[in-house]
Amino acid sequence: MANDREVLREIWDGKLPICFQLHQEDLMDIQQPDPFYVMVPRLSYFPLVTDKMKRHFLRYISQESADNEMWLDYNGQPLKWHYPIGFLYDLYCGHDPQLPWTLTVHFTKFPENILLHCPNKDIVEAHYMSTVKEADVLKHRGQVMSTMQKKDHNQLWLGLQNDKFDQFWAINRRLMESHGDNEGFKYIPLRIYSDEGICSQRLISPKNNDGSRKVIQQLLSELYPNKPDVKLRTHGILIPSDTPLQWLSEHMSYPDNFLHICLC
Repeated sequence: MANDREVLREIWDGKLPICFQLHQEDLMDIQQPDPFYVMVPRLSYFPLVTDKMKRHFLRYISQESADNEMWLDYNGQPLKWHYPIGFLYDLYCGHDPQLPWTLTVHFTKFPENILLHCPNKDIVEAHYMSTVKEADVLKHRGQVMSTMQKKDHNQLWLGLQNDKFDQFWAINRRLMESHGDNEGFKYIPLRIYSDEGICSQRLISPKNNDGSRKVIQQLLSELYPNKPDVKLRTHGILIPSDTPLQWLSEHMSYPDNFLHICLC
């Protein structure tokens, strides 16, 4: 693959301005805390970027609540921490972009039936590495991750956690490229989400039966034959219908090596 490094860098550098506000029910007294504003990487996960925000609000809540697990919602919808931040924004604000993105912070009433628990960043790392391995199985039959050493896995994770582009891509480029017979990936790691956040994941080949490169329009015809006007969004942009799936996977996948795409 002839990586277009500028595209990869632009995707990596994408940021979102977020306004965090503490939920009224969590306030310890009548004193109102100021909102907390921060720019966060679209490619990251909320547990990796909320430490300062959490410390900002801890002084306004009870000690009992401070020991609870923090969680976020947007317009009453709990946000799943194991989804990338940029994808969550596209899912809930793609039709009506609004910045800064205003989210509510909670320290009580954790929605057990909706969210996974995340008591520490080790849980994020474990989830992330598991997803990367799943993507590698789809693309390379698991042959890339199995040849990496523990130090490579650590470098991959620390590059993402610390927002270090060069450190991350020095390792991740092995996972993003085609290998072996140079005929492309076996399957494209792809997850398509409806407005309700329902995920559809299928085995998607990057090639048509005649060996030609499959493009987005052909994918949509396969998946949604009765919806001729459906479009797809990722990283805040509508995907052109003539975009090859292989190119899209190599250049616009999230750090977990999946394409996270919203129906629109």
